[in-house]
Amino acid sequence: MTDQVMSESVYKGLCREIGTPQQVAYRRDILDIMELFIHRITRIDRYRKMRSGSSSEGFRLRGSDLDSVFWPPNHKVIWYHYQSFLYKTHVHVDKYAWILCDNSDSPPGYTLLWLPTECAGPRVLSACEKIQERLYISSSIYRESSLSRPGSTVHGPCRSGKVIFISYDDAYGFGSDFWPPSASSWIERCHAWPSPHVVENIVRNGCHFVAIGHKLGNHIDNEWRISFTQAEKKLVYSMNHTQFLTYGLLKLVLNEKINIGLKDEDKLLCSYQIKTVVFWAIQQNPLHQWCPQKLLAGFWVCFKLLIKWVYEGVCPNFFIPQNNMFLTKIHGSAQVNLFMQLYRDYEEYSDIAFISSPTIRRIIEVRVFSNFNLRINFLDVTKLPGDEFDVYSFAEIESNEYCLPDLQTFAKAIKAVERLLYSPLTECQFVWIQKCTVSNLQRAAFILLNFSFYTKGSSNKLVYSAHNTSLHMLKLAAKFGCVSDLSYIAIYFYKTCRYREALSVIEKAKDKLAQPHVIYWGRVKPEQYTKAVDGMSMSAKMRHAVAIDVSLENDICYINELISEQRSSKQNGQYTLFIPPFILLHMLEFFCFQHVDAQRAKAALKDIELMVHSEKLEVVHVPLYDKDISWEILGICQQITGNLQAALYSYKQSLKYPFQKIQTATIRRICDLIKKMRK
Repeated sequence: MTDQVMSESVYKGLCREIGTPQQVAYRRDILDIMELFIHRITRIDRYRKMRSGSSSEGFRLRGSDLDSVFWPPNHKVIWYHYQSFLYKTHVHVDKYAWILCDNSDSPPGYTLLWLPTECAGPRVLSACEKIQERLYISSSIYRESSLSRPGSTVHGPCRSGKVIFISYDDAYGFGSDFWPPSASSWIERCHAWPSPHVVENIVRNGCHFVAIGHKLGNHIDNEWRISFTQAEKKLVYSMNHTQFLTYGLLKLVLNEKINIGLKDEDKLLCSYQIKTVVFWAIQQNPLHQWCPQKLLAGFWVCFKLLIKWVYEGVCPNFFIPQNNMFLTKIHGSAQVNLFMQLYRDYEEYSDIAFISSPTIRRIIEVRVFSNFNLRINFLDVTKLPGDEFDVYSFAEIESNEYCLPDLQTFAKAIKAVERLLYSPLTECQFVWIQKCTVSNLQRAAFILLNFSFYTKGSSNKLVYSAHNTSLHMLKLAAKFGCVSDLSYIAIYFYKTCRYREALSVIEKAKDKLAQPHVIYWGRVKPEQYTKAVDGMSMSAKMRHAVAIDVSLENDICYINELISEQRSSKQNGQYTLFIPPFILLHMLEFFCFQHVDAQRAKAALKDIELMVHSEKLEVVHVPLYDKDISWEILGICQQITGNLQAALYSYKQSLKYPFQKIQTATIRRICDLIKKMRK
């Protein structure tokens, strides 16, 4: 088999594993519109957020972290005093706290940040230290002050933790609208790649600073690293798909071969260094070489460059080459061992070294016979079927929602949505705005409803108005939202003690969810789905054929019976409690029938038991990551009926699936139950 044929086949397999050009474009479109939306509604005294890392670049690899950078937009880092006068109006200038760079005594790529005046936010001032009569912001103090979320730990410049089954890395720092003078040589180096308009866009958007110092620097606790996260994302976006897949292939080899079985502190190479290798390789090699027929050739260009750097002990930062990113880790015996490992792999496997990665084995099936001839079968798939692609697209939109913090921001967001709808949007971006608006309508409705319930001295007129407005918002959300969004109207009616109306909505929602064409957790009957939504837009498909978990924001009370679970989840660092719509509707049905018809309440409880217990139906009705709350709900309902033994068993089952961090509530319920049983 020729190298060209093998490269084309690997290209197709990687498209299936890493993503087709269309899939990658969808991922980026969603993250781009989300960031634009957030920036338009963020107040100047609130932190701005930018997604970074492999997820923002368009990857969805196993084990990838959800990385984000946060910075206060009212604190501006400048390199020279005169830059503060380049902002448009004095009105805006008064809103900013200026931070100046001092990199005279720092290694390349690092700097000290000092405040020329004490005009800054309290959090920034509390992280300051005086050095030679100047007020410098300490990176170590600032980093520690960011570690406020329960269950999180410090990892480099980041606050790291886990939400359900997804790891996150949040870096807090500062932003600058100006390009670093130490990176000016990068602009002059960009002749063939990236294109001039990309370079201009990158330089115009400046850089960031994250809270970590150089290990060999003179001020390790006070230095800040210059971060080019924004620039790197734009560079990855400017890659063609072959270059992107080459980058992905190197990441797979790093994670599944080079670093396999190593603890974080023992890993000598990281994905950032791999990304740097790819950037240099693309810039130093002609663009016509980066095509599907030469994918493996491009891979080996990058791999050999990595071997060369390890041999020399030098990994030059792409923007500031004087910053050697191997300096603190790759030296001495560690450097020799890593070089021998990489070179041995290169010599032993020649043009198929990558097959030792488990993911690559799924792409290529290899049998090595005694004479070392190879028999290879390739996955010839570059495009997902229509129904599978829809499943994928809606899952992406659902996993990238944005919840607004308060009603004031909600009013601002509605105006931002109106403006965005008049701007050029892809179909996927339009649907993201639609889904985000729906979710925040539901959130605002329950904030308003709770306000009317728990505000002392509220007049009947005010309560009536708040209830009507909340119901109108929920109906509007159900009109434009998913099939499962009717559940929120049922919650509203139950919360306001209108049980018969709640039961009517529950019956309607159950009928809609039971349709064979409805997508839930990636499961759907393709023929029925295609028949039901053929020719519809993505927006219409979402309204008619998509069901998702009902999300209860942990800072809002939706159902009194689940307050303990929400508190437990929140105390353990989770923002949201997710409940399968089928379980939630039957739970509400049970609660309502407790007030209306005791016999039918028993039937509703039987339905919950069937769904939670049945292995045959678990994928459709109770996904693995919802089992803890589903068993919990079953236990609550059983306890209400007086079946304490069954409730105890259900609570114990819930503890086996600690995904949504409700164990504190479960243990408390078990203790209370045991006390009752002993009486």
